[in-house]
Amino acid sequence: MGDKKIYFISADIEGVTDVTAWCETEPGGEGYDAACEQMTREVAAACEAVIEAGHDVVVRDGHGNARNIIHSMLPRGTRLMRGWACNPASMMAGLDQKYAGVIYIGYHAPAGSDGSPLAHTVEYDRIKWIKINGKLASEFTMNTLYAAEQGVASIFISGDKAICDMAEEEVPQITTAAVKDCRGNSTFNLHPDDACQLIRKGVVSALNTPVMVPEVPDELVMDICLCTHQQVRRALAHPGVEKLDEFTVRYTAKTPTELNRMRELIMG
Repeated sequence: MGDKKIYFISADIEGVTDVTAWCETEPGGEGYDAACEQMTREVAAACEAVIEAGHDVVVRDGHGNARNIIHSMLPRGTRLMRGWACNPASMMAGLDQKYAGVIYIGYHAPAGSDGSPLAHTVEYDRIKWIKINGKLASEFTMNTLYAAEQGVASIFISGDKAICDMAEEEVPQITTAAVKDCRGNSTFNLHPDDACQLIRKGVVSALNTPVMVPEVPDELVMDICLCTHQQVRRALAHPGVEKLDEFTVRYTAKTPTELNRMRELIMG
């Protein structure tokens, strides 16, 4: 066993096995409690792999109100970040250079794609799609850029097949675990126990697979297609934002932190 390290887990819910409809992702919605339990189990599987390898782990609950994961179901020693930190890093708030790698659990296809009935980027009712340097961007895309800015590698992702395929293109050495595949409004899901087993095995492999920290481009051109023209008008009040068409604005950032900050401002 090598030196003890600390790993960061960023967790979402839409990419968890069996989660198929928006009501399952919202407090009080039909199926929400079951989705939270499975989200917790999949996170726990990743935590167990990290802890049993002799390392520490911090989990960032990154969905909705950021109060979805059931801490008592995670292995002892796991630290859980609940609630929002009022930080532009959002789902990655708390990440810094001390972490040895980032693990993504429950991630999903981006807005502008057909990879999931829950495909979205940040806010499904505000954003039609986001592109960075001309390519469709997911929450994973933006979060890996932020991790790279901190000098931290993204080593593992679980979620729907679409986001796993996208992750392999963006981070070639990453280990992936697709717990479901999606067609239209339907999802084809692994059994919950099988999903957890796949994640656990995948994280074990990822901990032993060298992953390079990708270079962050010197310039990040972010195009955001918003749902209403009123949002575009409000976005134009921020310095550096330009209008591309009735629903799309552009902002050019120098760093992922700057990009995240302006994305939050544009969303209002």
